[in-house]
Amino acid sequence: MNFDSLFKSFSSIKVGVIGDVMLDTYWWGHVERISPEAPVPVVTLDKRELRIGGAGNVALNLVSLGAKTSIFTVMGEDETAKELDKLLLDSGIDTSYILCSHTRKTTNKTRVISRNQQMMRLDSETTEDLKKEVEDALIERIRSYIETEKPAVIIFEDYNKGVLTERLIKEVIALCSQHKILTAVDPKRKNFFAYKGVTIFKPNLKEVKEGLNLLIEDVNVSSLNVIHQQLNDLLQHSISFITLSEKGVFYQGKTTSGIIPSHIRNIADVSGAGDTVIAVASLLYAATNDIHLMAEVANIAGGLVCEEVGTMAINKERLLQECKLLVQ
Repeated sequence: MNFDSLFKSFSSIKVGVIGDVMLDTYWWGHVERISPEAPVPVVTLDKRELRIGGAGNVALNLVSLGAKTSIFTVMGEDETAKELDKLLLDSGIDTSYILCSHTRKTTNKTRVISRNQQMMRLDSETTEDLKKEVEDALIERIRSYIETEKPAVIIFEDYNKGVLTERLIKEVIALCSQHKILTAVDPKRKNFFAYKGVTIFKPNLKEVKEGLNLLIEDVNVSSLNVIHQQLNDLLQHSISFITLSEKGVFYQGKTTSGIIPSHIRNIADVSGAGDTVIAVASLLYAATNDIHLMAEVANIAGGLVCEEVGTMAINKERLLQECKLLVQ
């Protein structure tokens, strides 16, 4: 595989990301004493850092790899939305299709960190499904994008915050099927079985076990083949791509399947790793149509971002070098 040529080809690929965006706020500080008011540490704050999270982080990973990326979501009419929109724009993500609604809050997850450990997280968000008029408007924006831009792939990034409604999922998958566009999803429990006909279905093992109500102990190709078949009976999807935490990833298509073990890493933080995996997997499959290579490269990318504290996008040059080193 000529990885230099492959990575250069990413710049010609258009990708749309639909889902729940969020602002990840990090307060970095240090702890020197316990509060006299309660048995909790007192964190003296040193700096505040804003990062793109949720579906926005999937888009950020895609633009970091060079893909032309547009994002589709609904935010609130609040200060968090302004901060997040600026971050998205500054990162090179097309935000022209974003809707804002006074009935919703923009999700903001605030983490307090000391000595590279998370001390507390505060969440401000709306989790109800979109109101019909907002849902209608978002579907029309997606339809317009698909018909005019003709992207290679659409990614659904579901965080159970209400942007991905059952109707929106069904209509967009049908639109993509009609226009021969690949679809990929990182699902959550609420809409787990709504993604019928999707190309790449990428849950983690915990989500699969909960979704299918399974109690499996031995994680091997045989047991995962059975899981793929159960999923396929319900979803009629093309590819199962299941992340297995420290055990690596499992993939299965029509004729091929396997487990790719994880590479040894100094793990600092797993937050955002799933965003990187779905972004890299979708882009690789759109570029190569090679399931095994998709899984190999996405597995490496997921491990790399776990070496950083907090939500971080993949570094294209580092991923390129690791692929040359690790993929035979």
